[in-house]
Amino acid sequence: MRTEPKLTRLDRVFARLDREPERPAHIDVPKMSRHRIVLFAATLAFYGAIVWAVVITSWLVRLDWQVMFFRPYQQWSEIHWFVDYYVVLGQRGPTAVMVAAWLGWRSWRQHTLRPLLALGVSLLLLNITVGAAKYGMGRLGPHYATTIGSNEMWLGGDIFPSGHTANAVVTWGILAYLASSARAQRWLSAVSAVTSLGVGMATVYLGTHWLSDVLLGWTAGLLILLGLPWFEPLIARAEDAIFDLRDRLRDRLRARRRRTPAVPPAGAPPVLVTPVPADQTDLAAHSPRAPVYLAPGPHTTRSERTPITPAGSRRPAHPERHPRGSASSARPVTGG
Repeated sequence: MRTEPKLTRLDRVFARLDREPERPAHIDVPKMSRHRIVLFAATLAFYGAIVWAVVITSWLVRLDWQVMFFRPYQQWSEIHWFVDYYVVLGQRGPTAVMVAAWLGWRSWRQHTLRPLLALGVSLLLLNITVGAAKYGMGRLGPHYATTIGSNEMWLGGDIFPSGHTANAVVTWGILAYLASSARAQRWLSAVSAVTSLGVGMATVYLGTHWLSDVLLGWTAGLLILLGLPWFEPLIARAEDAIFDLRDRLRDRLRARRRRTPAVPPAGAPPVLVTPVPADQTDLAAHSPRAPVYLAPGPHTTRSERTPITPAGSRRPAHPERHPRGSASSARPVTGG
């Protein structure tokens, strides 16, 4: 009786992944629809409102100081060790490496570079926009605050908006952006939202960011994800250019292999090439060669011909033949 092998859960996972060996054609590239444009405009307006509320030292700044004086890291000191590890999910280096490894595997499986290129474009936009805002507004963090109740703006700081929070939104949100099904997109959106929310609150708990920094970091990361479809044509052109470059390099390597002379086997005698003077080479190249005519009939090779005798003659010896110039014997005279 033949029994089927029992598959483990890991075997079933890899068997399911192996069902997608080619680039999926059912994945639609997101486009800037009217709904997405409205969300982008509303998020941008919220971004500007947060900045304005901090600049004019409104109630939001007073809330920042109240949370700072509350000192959450002292109120709940028993979870300090966990928050120290959890906040790593918002650091650029570790998260980018983890997400890039997963998207690189997807790119190899689906025969497309779009996941990796989308991640690269989103991180580049994150560095440009968040970095410019950080150094442009120069806000100091809670640990370096100088005046109680002030907004601490334009004092040489670099914490507004929160880079940890914005990076968590973009890095984990790109997984939902590149999801291959609506169900996976919903689940990944929820996971990325909870992760980025936890990272932002972790920075407030540790006292490294104001609460308004976290709010602006969430908004900055969401703006990048909402505006990423504008860069999809650029991603497609970059992918085509990379594949064209790969094809040209491959064709060039193949042509070079065809032109490479064969290497003689080991132990073979070296072939000596006698150089020909330049004048003889030119003369041989420009001098006309007479056509070679072969007599009709079968031709034999050199080895099949009669060998040359030591005397230099090809004719066999004849007893009645005399050499030229010697006296010939008397011939019989016939009567006439």
